[in-house]
Amino acid sequence: MPLLAYLTCALVWGSTYFAIALGLESFTPYGMVAARFTIGGLLAIALGFLRKEPSIRKSELLHLMLVGALLLGGSNALVTWSEEHVSSGMAAILCALVPVFLAIFSREDLKPRVWAGLLLGLVGVGVLTNPLAGSVHLGGVGALLLATMIWSFGTLHGKRHIHGQAYLKQVGIEMLTAAAMGHVIAPLSGGYLHHALTMKAALAVGYLGLFGSLLAFTAYIYLARVWSPAKMGTYTYINPVVALLLGGIFLGEPFGLRMVIGMIVILAGVAMVQLKPGRNSKAAAAPIAENV
Repeated sequence: MPLLAYLTCALVWGSTYFAIALGLESFTPYGMVAARFTIGGLLAIALGFLRKEPSIRKSELLHLMLVGALLLGGSNALVTWSEEHVSSGMAAILCALVPVFLAIFSREDLKPRVWAGLLLGLVGVGVLTNPLAGSVHLGGVGALLLATMIWSFGTLHGKRHIHGQAYLKQVGIEMLTAAAMGHVIAPLSGGYLHHALTMKAALAVGYLGLFGSLLAFTAYIYLARVWSPAKMGTYTYINPVVALLLGGIFLGEPFGLRMVIGMIVILAGVAMVQLKPGRNSKAAAAPIAENV
């Protein structure tokens, strides 16, 4: 089950860079936040009731809303905004800092092999995406760095303070919190749309709501509870691989030797972290789980 959740985050979220770019043809950043998380949140709550999940504890409600505000209303919105100003390659490599920040913020006592794997995967993302090609928008870069830190902090907060088996209801509350933020901020920041709504943009946001939000975010919340932070966060190294493969297959984007080398380096780094994790890494995850 954890491996399936990991692959879901790696593959589905790898496709969302492309979907976000399509959605931005019509939607503003917070207009997209409002739309996709309203769809995902309502579906999650409905499915939670259909599955007869237990009720959410009152003591967890504020924590759920905080995690939703941080991860989805804050971090995700910053990433969406940044893609109006920086390349997807730059977004990919900076978002790939997630496992490093998770390891630092959680104070994991990682073995040198794991640190080497984290850094090797990050280097591979750089080779794959060539993020320094062209001009750099400092605001976009700053937004991505802030988004990465907020995402890591919010993930660890949820790991410490949210538990129980009502995954869909919990995810629904988090997404609806972000959707509420979107509905408040969008009218104050350019509205929901900046161009006429196209079928392509509407389908992209529908995909983000159903797969990028409901499916992948639920998998991520589950994964955050059962794997150590650094090990879990390596899904971000695979996201750009998926994004570039989709671009090459469906959009005819260039795919050359540099990208193949980058993929090999990334997979080697992920393997160093994922295969035979050391005892220290497991031990570091235990205190966090005990605080749940």
